[in-house]
Amino acid sequence: MIASSPAGTAVEAESELYRRFAPRVRLFGLKHLRDETAANDLTQQALLVAIERLRANDVREPDQIGSFILGTSRMLAQAQRRTERRRAELRAEYAHLTASTVDPVETLVDSAHIENCLRHLGERERTVLMLTFYAESPAVEISDALAMSPGAVRVARHRALARMRDCLELRHG
Repeated sequence: MIASSPAGTAVEAESELYRRFAPRVRLFGLKHLRDETAANDLTQQALLVAIERLRANDVREPDQIGSFILGTSRMLAQAQRRTERRRAELRAEYAHLTASTVDPVETLVDSAHIENCLRHLGERERTVLMLTFYAESPAVEISDALAMSPGAVRVARHRALARMRDCLELRHG
């Protein structure tokens, strides 16, 4: 019914699909993710994917929707475990970098030095940086304002940032 109905008109069928499969997906999530919040998130994600695919008529065998939902749940759970494993590895790798290891003096902004570095840039590079970071304009808007192509704006920004980095590192290096 979901696949054959116009968009937004199969609310009852979608609700019934959710009512039937949500407890199963949640149990699958609890078993494989061992976290109630993660299981609830998995339930929402898996059933959202299933309903969106049904609406778009992307499910090859709608009568096998249970298998589709279980397969989707399995893939989403694997991705979630993989993401959590990567985060744990990163936390372990960078655990020694705490806020107390950063010297507060190094984090102070030397605005006079930054202004000096900006003065040494060309007018176009300085303008591109100001429009990018001060006005928060995207490359397309900057390109219109400066009669440049968006690609040229990105190249100018890249080069200006490299020159700024070199200038700032000279002072601190």
